[in-house]
Amino acid sequence: MLSPRRSLILRKVVEGYLEVGIPVGSKTLAGDPDLACGPSTIRNELAHLEEEGLLAHPHTSAGRVPTDAGYRFFVDRLLSAPPAPSPAHPLRLSLMRREVDEAMRATSEQLSQVTNLLALVTAPPVDTATIRRVEVLALQPQVLMVVIITSTGGVTKRMFTFEDPVDPGLAQWAAEYLNEQLVGMGLGARLLAKRIADPTLPATERSFLECLAPAFLELVDTADDTLYVDGAARLLGEHRVEDLSQIHELMGVLERRVTLLGVLRAALGERDVSVRIGRELEVPALEPLALVAATYGLSHRPLGTVSVLGPVRMDYGKAIATVRDAATQLSRFIDDVYAEG
Repeated sequence: MLSPRRSLILRKVVEGYLEVGIPVGSKTLAGDPDLACGPSTIRNELAHLEEEGLLAHPHTSAGRVPTDAGYRFFVDRLLSAPPAPSPAHPLRLSLMRREVDEAMRATSEQLSQVTNLLALVTAPPVDTATIRRVEVLALQPQVLMVVIITSTGGVTKRMFTFEDPVDPGLAQWAAEYLNEQLVGMGLGARLLAKRIADPTLPATERSFLECLAPAFLELVDTADDTLYVDGAARLLGEHRVEDLSQIHELMGVLERRVTLLGVLRAALGERDVSVRIGRELEVPALEPLALVAATYGLSHRPLGTVSVLGPVRMDYGKAIATVRDAATQLSRFIDDVYAEG
């Protein structure tokens, strides 16, 4: 626990460094009207904060800069404070088409633009969706395509090739039957198999549906987690990541989506905004960075995360408020879409 004065001095150092990007010295702090103490007292307090690992002292400057632990102390105070007002430029998901994939993409684009950071949004898992419509399309006499449209706006396609030409009337019947039996059912529901393999159907129709069944029964198993990313150029620009080896490692992580998804899943258990700084991300290539993330979803179940990734020296107040607002709006959007589905 820090004394109120040391806590205030640490906050002033972090805010000063975030604003100008250069070490903050005792003379600068002594001129702050919120600090009712002289330069010698401030120098003494800075030395104590450095001993506690909250500040670092670059050799070329008399000023101090925050360490990861210093940022952590600062961020914890932000997170425990009452939520800040909504950002000046909130996201406008109501303007988007009513498909979740488009909303995810819009969220990542707008979040990156507002914060000037890399934005990451994970889509809801496919097994939370329900079937909205099924199409059985004849591409060639012996080739059919089954199209499944879900309540979240997702579209999956599966091709089937038969030895003999398929009766167009049979394909049309299959589409009507599958829509009648499957619309509104969850993709992971066990009843799907029973609805498709109805033993009361004539042998020809039953055999035909069995051929098409993999399009539905393997849908959840073959689906990948979807991650929407926007703003990589912003993250690498403005000399935020200067070391070439760091840039190479970071680009590798961005290409290997599975690593990022693993980092983001850790935020699903958090009730509010989660902040991970430097080594807390537990990925060496991400150590120069910090992650601000929040979950979105239904009232009874989190479905995904909204987050920004940027340099440790970021505007945490703005990032936290913007991510929290984006998650709230996306939750409302999702709730409306799922209610319609």
